[in-house]
Amino acid sequence: MCIGILTSPLNQRYMAKRILKIFLYLFLSSTIYAVCCKVIMPPTTLTQLSSWLGPNGLTRDYVSGDEICPNLKLAAIASEDQLFPDHHGFDWDALEKSLASKHKKRVRGGAASTISQQTAKNVFLWQGEGFTKYLRKIPEFYFTKVIEIVWGKKRILNVYLNVIETGPGLFGVEAAAQHYFHKPAKDLTRREAALIIACLPNPKKFQPDSGERYVQWHANWILNQMSHIKNDPDIVELIH
Repeated sequence: MCIGILTSPLNQRYMAKRILKIFLYLFLSSTIYAVCCKVIMPPTTLTQLSSWLGPNGLTRDYVSGDEICPNLKLAAIASEDQLFPDHHGFDWDALEKSLASKHKKRVRGGAASTISQQTAKNVFLWQGEGFTKYLRKIPEFYFTKVIEIVWGKKRILNVYLNVIETGPGLFGVEAAAQHYFHKPAKDLTRREAALIIACLPNPKKFQPDSGERYVQWHANWILNQMSHIKNDPDIVELIH
């Protein structure tokens, strides 16, 4: 009898309305939060919260864009997303082909997703592969479009460099600069900046001061790419 009550058309409609209201509330509140993050730094992220609760703890120091040296911004673009100034959040194959003649010296970069996508994932969503990765794709698409429209490229790059994981329990380039090189992020040399960015594929495994062959090779590759794109007008405007 209880099963019949729960599965009656009336109760099904009631439950459907409740679920719809919950989704609408989550959608509206998350959108408002995304808009607010145009002017305030995210209080925390799921990745930071997970680290804080775990053995590595949490060390971070949010800084303004003026307190991050152009070397770091250029290294991030060179390594992760050289088409960052041109795309609208997503690097479609057609876009890369259409820009090939305009920016012959630019390459895609080593990341599987754009800086905008990574920022949306880091700030609003969760990490993970497998099924959770595919579950994340729809909200990732939405938040990527929101920050592209509302924040703008400079804000996206600034937030990205402040929230990325840069070592076990370290988040943001300021924390990385202080921990590994004992100086603020605004004073990093080109090589120091490249070394920090070189570890982003797996910052728990690779550290800038480790001397590991992969880190040194990747940093050298980033430095080479930085030299290729440093005079691109769109990139110069973004990093200064």
